Amino acid sequence: MKAGAQLPNVTFHTRVRDNAIEGPNPFRWEDKTTADYFTGKRVILFSLPGAFTPTCSTYQLPGFENGFDTFKDNGIDAIYCMSVNDSFVMNKWAQDQKLSNVHVIPDGSGEFTRKMGMLVDKENLGFGMRSWRYAAIVTDGIVEAWFEEPGLMDNCPEDPYGVSSPDNLMKHLEQIKEPELA
Repeated sequence: MKAGAQLPNVTFHTRVRDNAIEGPNPFRWEDKTTADYFTGKRVILFSLPGAFTPTCSTYQLPGFENGFDTFKDNGIDAIYCMSVNDSFVMNKWAQDQKLSNVHVIPDGSGEFTRKMGMLVDKENLGFGMRSWRYAAIVTDGIVEAWFEEPGLMDNCPEDPYGVSSPDNLMKHLEQIKEPELA
């Protein structure tokens, strides 16, 4: 993937809260497409190996959540976190993380991740197929800037993190904003 590429068109199977449903599980299935998430917006999309995992839960997701206002001030309309996890897991993780700014996208089958060229085998960790860690600034479904962690490979013995960090994306946004001020 690189700047200028169009995001793949897929359908995501999501679970959304529905107040018309009574009981302990007031959610219904709702399919959303790539277009539903990305058309007409400038967003940050970041993808990571798994919900509830240490780096993802301690640094990456909270960094984007807590930095939302600054990202918004730099022209970002929404921030999406994607993982090769189903909607039940992603919704529970969003609840656990007390998210109010970052929206989760479940790529349960890994179709979007595979089409992005980012699906890797993490069998060495007992995960199976997961996403390589990356982030992108996306405008109207087109990749504006791409941030991929080094070493993309199956069964990587490490989990590199830094290139796709909130701080790195913020530096990029501030750098491209500076020439506009001159």
